[in-house]
Amino acid sequence: MASSHSNNDGTDQVLIQEYGSTRVLTLNRPRQLNALSFPMIMELLKKFVAYEKDPNVKLLILKGKGRAFCAGGDVAAVAHSVIEGNWTLGAHFFWNEFILNYLIATYRKPQVSILDGIVMGGGAGLSIHGRFRVATEKAIFAMPETSLGLFPDIGASYFLSRLPGSFGEYVGLTGARLDGPEMLACGLATHFVPSMKLALLEEALTKVDTSDHFSICSVIDRFSNNVPVKESSAFKSLDVIDKCFSKETVEEILSSLELEAVNAADEWIKGAIQSLKKASPMSLKITLRAIREGRTQGIGQCLIKDYRLCCHILRKEASKDFFEGCRALLVVKDKNPKWEPSRLDLVDDKVVDNYFSAVDDANWEDLRLPARPGLSFKYGSKL
Repeated sequence: MASSHSNNDGTDQVLIQEYGSTRVLTLNRPRQLNALSFPMIMELLKKFVAYEKDPNVKLLILKGKGRAFCAGGDVAAVAHSVIEGNWTLGAHFFWNEFILNYLIATYRKPQVSILDGIVMGGGAGLSIHGRFRVATEKAIFAMPETSLGLFPDIGASYFLSRLPGSFGEYVGLTGARLDGPEMLACGLATHFVPSMKLALLEEALTKVDTSDHFSICSVIDRFSNNVPVKESSAFKSLDVIDKCFSKETVEEILSSLELEAVNAADEWIKGAIQSLKKASPMSLKITLRAIREGRTQGIGQCLIKDYRLCCHILRKEASKDFFEGCRALLVVKDKNPKWEPSRLDLVDDKVVDNYFSAVDDANWEDLRLPARPGLSFKYGSKL
């Protein structure tokens, strides 16, 4: 039995399949790499709320159609609405997206996300906060927001800060791309299942009539492999990452990497330096602080913080880098953004502080998360 959500042009953006007590939700904007539109967010919210209350639903499977799970939120549409003169439309988008992220992070029933392709930005918000994250050899994970004049939002400072050592700072600041084995090694994925086994895994999961995490984990375990990371992977150099990315400031991180590059020919070091130099200086400063704060914050606190940051960015209070990044990378695509401020040393620490404060607008309010009594959430393990 199948149903769907259709937007105004008739395109089914979220496909629903029902198998006994299992619900399979498929993100269906393959040409847009399943980028999250506002209608998709609202439909997913509606379904997640309904399924949590429905005693006949015991397991959710979330996947994407085509070569992506989800390449992120539709930030180009958000930027366009602000350029048209209404920053609150963008705020409304993020408000509902972050509520969905919080619901997934505190969900009472198990969710299995099938990461058989691109997982970026908002796609991470739909999956990494969930209980089971199944990566394949086709998985490509990244949080590339600093190159767009944004920051890793969707509560990413919660899970990035809990990766081994300073690996989260590395991933969040540089936008480094991780493959399936790297996702498994660092804890972003709970399982690695070869793509060719996914149909069998899904079939087995649709026959599970339980919400018991141990039972579902044992089913996934039957199809999963332990896979080593490549010798060239940055994860093999955690000691160097910890040495460099544990520094107090972005400037010190960059200097430390450049010093390492003198003595080491590792490609990941060169790539990290290049990415940091291309990214928005303001975004880098905000991102580093957000991840560092995330280590002592719960998922709810991280999402409330992210909403503040997003609203300040949408209001263009201190920097227009997000809109410049959208222009350079998504619209005109000249890949030559003109950041303002243009250098790390020109970023005022007091301006960065202001991004983390409440928005000075009589009609604005902090993100209000739904009450989730009796629930606790711990990131990092299968169970």
